[in-house]
Amino acid sequence: MRNAYLVLQDGQVFEGVRFGAERDTVGELVFTTGMCGYIETLTDPSYYGQIVMQTYPLIGNYGIIPRDFEGKCCVRGYVVREWCPTPSNFRTEEDLDTYLKQQGIAALCGVDTRELTRIIREHGVMNATICDEVPADLTEVKRYAVTQAVDSVTCSASAIYPAEGVKRFSVSLLDYGAKRNIVRELQKRGCEVTVLPASASAEEILEGKPDGVMLSNGPGDPQEAQFQIEQIKKVLGKVPMFGICLGHQLTALAVGGSTYKLKYGHRGVNQPVREVNGKRTFITSQNHGYAVDSDTVKVGTISFANANDGTCEGIDYPELKAFTVQFHPEACSGPKDTGFLFDRFVKLMGGDR
Repeated sequence: MRNAYLVLQDGQVFEGVRFGAERDTVGELVFTTGMCGYIETLTDPSYYGQIVMQTYPLIGNYGIIPRDFEGKCCVRGYVVREWCPTPSNFRTEEDLDTYLKQQGIAALCGVDTRELTRIIREHGVMNATICDEVPADLTEVKRYAVTQAVDSVTCSASAIYPAEGVKRFSVSLLDYGAKRNIVRELQKRGCEVTVLPASASAEEILEGKPDGVMLSNGPGDPQEAQFQIEQIKKVLGKVPMFGICLGHQLTALAVGGSTYKLKYGHRGVNQPVREVNGKRTFITSQNHGYAVDSDTVKVGTISFANANDGTCEGIDYPELKAFTVQFHPEACSGPKDTGFLFDRFVKLMGGDR
């Protein structure tokens, strides 16, 4: 282990100690507030192109458990206050440092993550580099941008996952960076799930005659995904649809809404979301840096709003047999507060659950 640096695009330098892969990296620095769930964070494709910083101070204490992976590791770097080299958990298969080395992910510990979080909250998300020597020229860091995100994380070919028990419905899941638990939640409800790459056309989606279409989570600026937006336009109204996170944003764009980049995003397992026309507030898991502009929602009705900042967290499209949410009902926050949304999707397809 040796010293290295986290250098922000504005020139601020934080010294720490290397672990993980011995390489320099550049990415968009973001923070996530979960006290646990670092395995799911590291394997969430929605973090593509980003250096992820954990605000919780001790990371790695229960090791790495492959059965908890949500997808492939797509982070550009990892920053923690303290990492645990000797995990203790009966499900552990390896430690965090070993996993990061295998994945080629540079990491830094011993950094003042509280101060870094304050900086990001005040100034907004910014680029950064993990490096052995402080660069004299930060042009490369400043120019970095997360691009071609969906194309970089989607599956290369379609795959079919059988329903648990008796098959009741057939669902096509558009993989924009889908978390594995979306498939599992559908399987539990008797759905055979066909995962399609993000390059699938509307004709290819409908050719399979699905009972419903799921639009997954994913990384990047939703306005970049113009091909996917056009396909959603063609499918909307022809088959029941449920969108999560990026799928929520793309659907809003497909019906004429707009999106914008949040100052520092919503990333963690403690985001409060309230029903707009109800009495309940749910504690949700979220990971996104963009939001739907509520003022531009002309088609559909806003169903959920963030209790902290009022941003749009869900839209219902009853005439189009579709609904979307910004948060992650498959993440089992609370632990299963919003799992009912999958039941709602089943009901929309003609089920009675």
